[in-house]
Amino acid sequence: MMRRKAVWGVGVGLALAFGAAGAARAQTPAAPAGAAASNGRVAIVDIQRILARSVAGAAAREALEKDKAAMQRQLDSQKVELEKMRDELEKKGQLLSAEARRDKQDALERKVRDVRRMVDDLQAQLQKKEDALLQKVLQDVAGLIQRLGKEKGFAMVLERQRAGVLYAAVDADLTDDVLKAYDDQTKKATK
Repeated sequence: MMRRKAVWGVGVGLALAFGAAGAARAQTPAAPAGAAASNGRVAIVDIQRILARSVAGAAAREALEKDKAAMQRQLDSQKVELEKMRDELEKKGQLLSAEARRDKQDALERKVRDVRRMVDDLQAQLQKKEDALLQKVLQDVAGLIQRLGKEKGFAMVLERQRAGVLYAAVDADLTDDVLKAYDDQTKKATK
């Protein structure tokens, strides 16, 4: 949900930024020679496709999967401990005194609460990492979208899924251009 809000926020921000740029261009009497005229053209970009297919997006997903796997191992070990405590209470509960049984039940309940807190903490931690990685990718892509939109003479660039685009001509879709430029930029940065 937070990812969707972040992507939506970036899409709206980009739309507003390009809209303001287009409005400023419309008020300018004449564009310099060589500068692309906007002519009110609108482009679209599919951010989800860029995140899914870009080199940086794949690296971000891989890092998140590693973190998720480590967290899952941590939870699995806690689950094993919890099951041992439950089994012990079930098997030996009848043999224990009332006070000892109550102590074991209390310990089990504390462990359950601790594990639930741990799950909540790990989920929050994972969400925070996911948001940070996503935000970095989106910041990098935002500059590319702006540059490509200007180069191709678009007044505005909208995010395909969040803007509710029902139809767009193929030449209005900048996604592949942004994806290629982003991958090129990422490869240059890693060299």
